[in-house]
Amino acid sequence: MRSSGWTRPGMSGRVKRERESRPSPRSSASGRVKREPAGSRGSSRGKREAEPERVRVKREPEDGPPRAKREREAEEESEPEPTVRYGRFDPEDRRSRHCPYLDTINRSVLDFDFEKLCSISLSHINVYACLVCGKYFQGRGLKSHAYIHSVQFSHHVFLNLHTLKFYCLPDNYEIIDSSLEDITYVLKPTFTKQQIANLDKQAKLSRAYDGTTYLPGIVGLNNIKANDYANAVLQALSNVPPLRNYFLEEENYKNIKRPPGDIMFLLVQRFGELMRKLWNPRNFKAHVSPHEMLQAVVLCSKKTFQITKQGDGVDFLSWFLNALHSALGGTKKKKKTIVTDVFQGSMRIFTKKLPHPDLPAEEKEQLLQNDEYQETMVESTFMYLTLDLPTAPLYKDEKEQLIIPQVPLFNILAKFNGITEKEYKTYKENFLKRFQLTKLPPYLIFCIKRFTKNNFFVEKNPTIVNFPIT
Repeated sequence: MRSSGWTRPGMSGRVKRERESRPSPRSSASGRVKREPAGSRGSSRGKREAEPERVRVKREPEDGPPRAKREREAEEESEPEPTVRYGRFDPEDRRSRHCPYLDTINRSVLDFDFEKLCSISLSHINVYACLVCGKYFQGRGLKSHAYIHSVQFSHHVFLNLHTLKFYCLPDNYEIIDSSLEDITYVLKPTFTKQQIANLDKQAKLSRAYDGTTYLPGIVGLNNIKANDYANAVLQALSNVPPLRNYFLEEENYKNIKRPPGDIMFLLVQRFGELMRKLWNPRNFKAHVSPHEMLQAVVLCSKKTFQITKQGDGVDFLSWFLNALHSALGGTKKKKKTIVTDVFQGSMRIFTKKLPHPDLPAEEKEQLLQNDEYQETMVESTFMYLTLDLPTAPLYKDEKEQLIIPQVPLFNILAKFNGITEKEYKTYKENFLKRFQLTKLPPYLIFCIKRFTKNNFFVEKNPTIVNFPIT
């Protein structure tokens, strides 16, 4: 008996009714079949597959407030935290103007004369000064030396030595208070044109923070170890009004263009800073340390002049004026600077070669007829004049005391009158020279040669030079 193809009478109608009553997978809730366009079938399938990935919101129990509400209430009850915008702190933070640690600042230990280096990492990048103990530290982040110092020693007020902004650590907010202006002025003194013009008109004594009185400009320079030769030169140059006025105003040399990698301009910047500190009427102390200036000298002179080793003041003066001139963009002939305007004069140098003294007289006369032994004249510029002292007496007087001779300034200036001749000896040849001044600078520097070197020791000439006072 075959089962396929045979149905019981009346059965086909029942199967048909059951098929019609089954809901179609594409039918809607109402049972109607809604056909979708062919292109949207894939998207509807994607929607059905993405539906299980929806984030389910977990409801809190009704007896307590929602978590977000509890956090909001806790923030309102706590102290206001500084708001951060793009990594910078909002200047509108209320604590900025009401810092409770300002009374911990100790102005008597603040000294901004030394090199701006972190005392731990020895880095000069992003250095802060602790205003409680005066030490320098790097950074103010969570793991920085300044932050660790503030937590370890409870020193909270710091000054950024580059931006001149004050910060409270470890709370890390900026302090805005007008009472701190005297500290920023000591770190970076500034002078207006009116103040510079009045410097020589009114000699007014100033009082330092430690109570000592001083006259601005007439301020002591610290002798760090053996730099007194440089201090004497820097002190003298700081009292030349045109040079001083030029360097007191940073705008005069700020925009001078130098080739990349040039370190000589550091000399100009440090000399300007030292000049402003020497003439600062609001110093915390009545002396200045030339540490940063001398560090620049050691670097730019390639250790020719050092802090720890005595040097010759005349050599230092000659090098310093020429280095300053070239760093300001000056050249030997064409381009002038404030240095040449103030100190450079000109002279004629007449030179005559002498025959060897051991030669016979006839041979000397023959040689003097040659062109080589004729007098030549050269025009030359100068920054300073070297004056020679008469030799000191060798013997003591009747009272067994050395007579210290005295000589007027005009007598030793006769060297440059164009008539007085002086013999100069070299290893091979002898020359007779005379000097004639053709142009005098506004400020004349005299270097009196007191020290002579022989085979055994350096000898000092004690002759007193009388300067005309009136």
